[in-house]
Amino acid sequence: APFFNLTFGLLMAPLIVIVPFGPMLAWKRGDLLGALQRLYVVAGLAFLAALVFFYIEHGGPVLSVLGLAAGLFLVLGAVADLWYRAGIGKMAGHLAWRRLSGLPRSAFGTALAHAGLGVTVLGIVAVTTFETEHVIEMKPGQVTEAGGYSLHFDGMQPATGPNYTEDRGHFTIRRAGVAVADTWSAKRLYTARQMPTTEAGILTFGLSQLYVSLGDTTKDGGIVVRIWWKPFILCIWGGAVFMAFGGLVSLSDRRLRVGAPRRKAKPARPAAPAMEPAE
Repeated sequence: APFFNLTFGLLMAPLIVIVPFGPMLAWKRGDLLGALQRLYVVAGLAFLAALVFFYIEHGGPVLSVLGLAAGLFLVLGAVADLWYRAGIGKMAGHLAWRRLSGLPRSAFGTALAHAGLGVTVLGIVAVTTFETEHVIEMKPGQVTEAGGYSLHFDGMQPATGPNYTEDRGHFTIRRAGVAVADTWSAKRLYTARQMPTTEAGILTFGLSQLYVSLGDTTKDGGIVVRIWWKPFILCIWGGAVFMAFGGLVSLSDRRLRVGAPRRKAKPARPAAPAMEPAE
């Protein structure tokens, strides 16, 4: 993990910064200063939004603000490209809409792909920074907290499947005293191979997920419970979906489906007259 995190950061940080500039720079005629003037407002908005997100999550490492700002910079940069190309704010609304709807599909595909990269970065930073893990011993009736939710352990129950036996633990999830969900976690034993496995209970709340896994039982009738709260983890996979969909939209652009015209065949040169021998 330390090597991966360091390498990933060094490779991705420059890429994240330069990606929003790409659509705004024409090939061989790009105006970098003009692109900077268009994106400095986006960079400021991204940083402010990252600060808001930072305080909503009740603090965290300072570098997390920069990571969140980078992800939001990618998303807002993709929107800004379409905004400026459509001329929104510089002409009448109906004209800007007509211009926006007339943009090639590759422009929308690029925006979706870049925004998807930003969403994935947001998910990676949020999970890395704000993820919590609890490993505690619980007995029936006990309650613990994770991610703003209360987990009430209702007790264990044996069960038998087609090729396994298991001990299942039931948990009721409450928010502000109101039950919002419940889940089962199990320790399973496949009888044929005598192979034990752990079946975690996974609950999705918006873009975040709660994992509940059972460990070993204790001598006093309790059981070790591992609880992970992974905020905005679905952004990692959702961003990949956006990127893939952006690629499909770009490939559907008519300009990419029209075949290149064939070159006209050059007319054959007339054969040179044969040289007659001198008399």
